[in-house]
Amino acid sequence: MKRCPAEIDAAQQPDLACLQSLLFDEEQGPAELARMYKNEGNEYFRERDYKRAVIAYTEGLKKKCEDPELNAVLHTNRGAAQFYLGNYRSALNDAVQAKKLKPTHLKAIIRGALCHMELKNFSEAIAWCEEGLRIDAKEKKLVEMRAKADKLKRAEERDARKAKVMEKKEQCQKEILLAAIKERNIKLVLEPSNEEEELAHGLAEISLDGFHSDNATGAKVHLDADGNLNWPVLFLYPEHEQTDFIAAFHENSRFIDHLMLMFAELPPWDLERKYLPSNLELYFEDEERAEMYELNPEHTLLQVLQHESQKVIVKPVLLTCTVL
Repeated sequence: MKRCPAEIDAAQQPDLACLQSLLFDEEQGPAELARMYKNEGNEYFRERDYKRAVIAYTEGLKKKCEDPELNAVLHTNRGAAQFYLGNYRSALNDAVQAKKLKPTHLKAIIRGALCHMELKNFSEAIAWCEEGLRIDAKEKKLVEMRAKADKLKRAEERDARKAKVMEKKEQCQKEILLAAIKERNIKLVLEPSNEEEELAHGLAEISLDGFHSDNATGAKVHLDADGNLNWPVLFLYPEHEQTDFIAAFHENSRFIDHLMLMFAELPPWDLERKYLPSNLELYFEDEERAEMYELNPEHTLLQVLQHESQKVIVKPVLLTCTVL
C-alpha cells in the first residue's frame, strides 16, 4: 500500500504508522531504501513470485546507492529471478554487472555460467567456470558445470564437423544431379543469360537427394543407383476432379505403360466407363505462356523432357500431366 484505506485512521494505528515510516520515509538514505527493496525481493523470491522479485530488485537498483557490494547483490538476485523466468540474456546481463561491481562475487559467476549453458554458449560457460574456480577451486557447482560444458562443447564441435562433411557431400550430389539433367538437355526453367546464374539457380532448387517438391509425399527428382533420372509426375483428371501420382517415374518408362497399369480396371469415378488407355489424351501446361501441349503416350519420360519445343518443363519440382 502507498496510502491507508479511507476507513482506517493511521493516527490511531501506531503499528501501521510505524510501517509506513519504515517503508516510505523519504528521509531514508539510498542505501537503506535499496536494502529494503532487496529484502522485499528476497521475500518474493522465497515465495517463487519471480516477477515481483525482479520489480523489487529493480526498484532497489534505481536508488543508486554508492555501496558496490549491495548493488552487486541486487544485480545477482535479480539475475537469479530472471533466470527462473527463462530470461537468460537478462539474467546474464545482471551477472556481468554484478561481476563488474564485485569481481570475486562467486554467486554472480555461477549464475553467469548457468546462463551461458542455457544459451548453449559452451566456450563462454567454460571461461566463467574457470574464472570462478580461480577464486574457489573446490566449488562443486563450477567443477561439475565445467565438465558438462566441456563435454557438450566437444559434442557440438563433432556435430559441426559432421554437418560440414554432409554439406560437402550434399553439394557434390547436387552438382551430379544438375550435370545429369543438363547432359540430357532438359530445360529446367527459362534460360538465364548468365551461365553461372543458371548453375546457382539450379543448385538452389536441389535438396540432398533431389529437387525439392511441393507435393504431399515429399517425392523428389533424383538419380537412382544406376544413374537414371526419376521424376515425380502428377496426373490430373479435371473432368472428375481426381488425380494419380507417381513418385518415381523412370526416365525410360513410357506414359502408356503407366496408363495401362493405372486403368487396368476402370476407376469407380468413371461412371461412363470411357477412361480406357486407348481413349486418353495427355497434355502438359506451359504456365509461362498459359498454353497446353499434347504429348504422345508412346513416348518415354525422357523423350517428353527432351521435347524439341523445350516448353514442357517450367518447374523442376513436379511434372504435371492433364488427362482428358
